[in-house]
Amino acid sequence: MDSKAMFKIGYGLYVLTARENGKDNGCIVNTFQQVTGEPLRVSVAVNKANYTCGMIERTGVFNVSVISESASFDVFQRFGFQSGKSVDKFAYFPAPRCANGVLAVDRSTNAIISGKVFQTVDLGTHLLFLADVTDALVLSGEETATYSYYQRAIKPRPKPQVKRGWRCMICGYFYEGEELPADFVCPLCKHPASDFERVGGLLPARAE
Repeated sequence: MDSKAMFKIGYGLYVLTARENGKDNGCIVNTFQQVTGEPLRVSVAVNKANYTCGMIERTGVFNVSVISESASFDVFQRFGFQSGKSVDKFAYFPAPRCANGVLAVDRSTNAIISGKVFQTVDLGTHLLFLADVTDALVLSGEETATYSYYQRAIKPRPKPQVKRGWRCMICGYFYEGEELPADFVCPLCKHPASDFERVGGLLPARAE
């Protein structure tokens, strides 16, 4: 089976935010979608390793900010490449607080959707939250950034590696070493070893 076939599925990109005990946090997800129209309900799957996941599991409330094509890589660095367990992701980042008490991202986004969880499904590595939409706001008419658009137009091109190793095809994290452990998980985006590609590196010129 070629698991890379899953990369052909179209995904949007979103900032999923939550609040618990006075702390605000958020992470990047690509698994948010509408599941019914009447009543208006949505779903979002979140890796259990993400601090945001536990916050939503305990509070049952979240916001989703839909990332637009105007977004810069800084948005992904802030909300996708660091952990809310040790970093305040909203530090020096003004953001509006919605009626549900949770912050939302209104820069480089085209819509904000608020959700109230009514069911949680354990998927092993992830939790799937099914939620009623409690509020929604359109911010602009800009196109939504898809995962493929992010790869093509937002994510910086990797610089040539001078060492041999493995590169995460999701976020570009580089693991130095000849062998990548089968149970390795990317420390940045939390994707497994199957999402890494072998990088041969550039060998230094041989002296004649």
